[in-house]
Amino acid sequence: MDEVIAGPGGAMTRQGGTLTGAMTVTTVALPGGRAAQVSVRRAGDEIERPLAGSPFPIPPEGIEALHAIVVSAIGAADRPRPAPHAY
Repeated sequence: MDEVIAGPGGAMTRQGGTLTGAMTVTTVALPGGRAAQVSVRRAGDEIERPLAGSPFPIPPEGIEALHAIVVSAIGAADRPRPAPHAY
């Protein structure tokens, strides 16, 4: 479980809503260990919502790698983009 701040791109839930701002991301392996359910919960909210596309296959690197990829992708929506080079 990790906390992340998502920007305007947010995190799309399975229900079709987009969550933005501070949230918690939880990744849990499903029985059989080949896929994981990824859920997001907005800060201050008690409801966890499955991320759109979840469950996701667990890569050979393991569930921790999957979790890190998801957290990074959600957080990327909040990172400033580099300025284009002027030529």
